[in-house]
Amino acid sequence: MSSTIHVDLEFLLLAGTLVTGLVWLLDRYYLRGRRAAKAAASGGQVTASGKDSRERDPWFIEFCISFFPILLIVLVLRSFIAEPFRIPSGSMMPTLLHGDFILVNKFSYGVRLPVLHTKIWETGEPQRGDVAVFRFPTDPSADYIKRIIGLPGDFIEYRDKTIFINHRPMAQVETGVYHGVGANSVMNGIPMYSEDLQVLSHGVLVRDPKRNRPIAEHVPENHYFVMGDNRDHSSDSRSWGFVPEKNLVGRAFLVWMNWDYAGKNFDFDRIGEKI
Repeated sequence: MSSTIHVDLEFLLLAGTLVTGLVWLLDRYYLRGRRAAKAAASGGQVTASGKDSRERDPWFIEFCISFFPILLIVLVLRSFIAEPFRIPSGSMMPTLLHGDFILVNKFSYGVRLPVLHTKIWETGEPQRGDVAVFRFPTDPSADYIKRIIGLPGDFIEYRDKTIFINHRPMAQVETGVYHGVGANSVMNGIPMYSEDLQVLSHGVLVRDPKRNRPIAEHVPENHYFVMGDNRDHSSDSRSWGFVPEKNLVGRAFLVWMNWDYAGKNFDFDRIGEKI
C-alpha cells in the first residue's frame, strides 16, 4: 500500500498542531494581556478576550485559536487510536479489495510517538494471522499491508504453494473461484482457498500454473515474515525480506468504505467488514 508521491501528513499535522498551539499559548498568557492594557489606556471597552471592542484580532491569531483544538484532536486520534488507509492494489485479495478504505488500530503493537515512531508504551505484540500495516523496510516513506505469517524465531518454508511453519504444513481447502467487479475483476476465475494458520483461517488466492521460488528461512529476533493473501500477485517477505518490529504501524481491523475506481461505484456490502 503505497503511492508514487509521498506527502508526510503525520509531520505536517504535528507541525500544524505545534504552531497553532504555541500561538494559542502566546495569546492566552501574553498577547491578551497586552491588548487589555492597550484598550484600557485608550479608554476602549475591554472584551472577554482582552481586546478593545473597536478592534479585531489579527487574522493569523484567530485562525490558530480556531484550528488548534481541531488539529490536536485529529493528531491524537490518528497517532494513538486509529488511522485510515486506502488499499491501492490487489495484493491482499480476497481479504482486502482494491479501493477498500480501512481503519488501522494504532495501539495494537505499542504506543509510538508521531514522526519519531519511538515506542513509549507496550500494549501488545503482533500475532500470527494479523493483517498489519508497516513502513516498507527499504523505503520507510511507503506504507505496506500484508498478513503476518512468521513470528520471531519461527522457521518458515514456502514450497508447492504451501506454507510450513516450524516444519508443520498450513492446510489449505479449496472453496471455489474468485468473482469480482470493476478493478477487482482482474482475478476472476482464480482458485480460492481457506488457509488454516492454526490460530485462524483466512482466504487466499492461488494461481496453480505459476510456480514460486522455494523459501526456507529463520525469522530473526524482532522481525516478522509477511505475505499477501493474493499469493502469486504480492511483493512480500519472499522477495524483499523481513519486517523489523520498529516498522510496524498497526493492525487493520475494519473496512469502512469501498470505492470502485473502475466502475466509479460504492460497494455498500463492504462497509463494516471486519478484517
